[in-house]
Order: sequence, then C-alpha cells, then structure tokens
Amino acid sequence: MASVRRDPPSFQIEEITATTPGETAACARELLLEYGRFVIAQPGAARFCFGSLEKEAACLPQTYAEQGGGCLLAWMDREPIGHVPVGFVAWRELAPAVAADAWELKRLWVRPQGRGSGLGRVLTQAVLDRAAAAGRKAVYLDTVPAAMGVAHRLYQEMGFVSCAPYNDNPIEGIAFLVRRI
Repeated sequence: MASVRRDPPSFQIEEITATTPGETAACARELLLEYGRFVIAQPGAARFCFGSLEKEAACLPQTYAEQGGGCLLAWMDREPIGHVPVGFVAWRELAPAVAADAWELKRLWVRPQGRGSGLGRVLTQAVLDRAAAAGRKAVYLDTVPAAMGVAHRLYQEMGFVSCAPYNDNPIEGIAFLVRRI
C-alpha cells in the first residue's frame, strides 16, 4: 500500500484589532472561551474564574489592547471544510514593578484539528517576534504541566525557563516560565 504524502498545513495569522470584522472577532472569542472550558475541566482548576474569562472574551480585543498587548487568531485551510479558525493567543504588558519591558503570553489555545501541526509553536513565535520588535526584554507565562504537558514541553523547547512567580495565579501545580529576548 502506497502512503499518501500530505503537505504541511498552511496557517494564516491575523491580529484582532478594533477594526476586525465582527464575525472574525467572534471566532477569537469562541476560541478563548474554549480555552477556559478546557481549563475548568482540569483537576485543581477549581479556583479558575470562568466569569472573568467571559468578560475578557466579551471585550476582545480591548481586553488586551488596554493592557499594552493584543491577540492573534490562526486560520487553517482544511479539506473539505475550507478556511477554519483553529488557534488563539494573547499577550499583555507586565507592570514595570513585576518585570520591566516585558510581556506576558496568555491563553494559547489550539483546537483539536490543529494539534500536532506546529500551530502552537507558530503562535508562540509570533508573540515572541512582536515582543522583540517592540523592544521587550522578556516574555513570561504560567502554565500547568500536569494539564498542559504538550504546551509546557513546547515552551521549554522554545527556550522558556523556570522563574519565580510573577503573579498570584491560584491554580494548583502552576509553573512560571520566562524567555529572555
């Protein structure tokens, strides 16, 4: 039996801004809420506030723009479906008292049909590239390795290393990471 060669998926990354069409912004909101539903389904996440995330989603993209950041939506062409939204990531500026000239990477989410395609890496790199272009010195993030093992390994492969806690995230088993730029 001959194997079928599949081309790697192509992604389109779009920054969500105040001028983004409503349907596109709605796709970003839904991906953000999917991320939240995943988090609250994990053991130890009882203190994760889904209500806050709903407010965050309702106000996209201002939620992050007002904090000196932004958010990205990833599209993938899938046969026979066509152009579908499959990934989301956001970032925000950290207060200088926490970390000068730094951003925090937030809410990386890839839908099941986009997993294993390298999209998480593409989205993370897009934030790192924007951080470097904006003159940031570091990007921080927090993650729960027990629930998000693939993401945690990805971050480590991309040069993120453990750091001291920089926020008061109440979720059990959280790991704090930083990548210097």
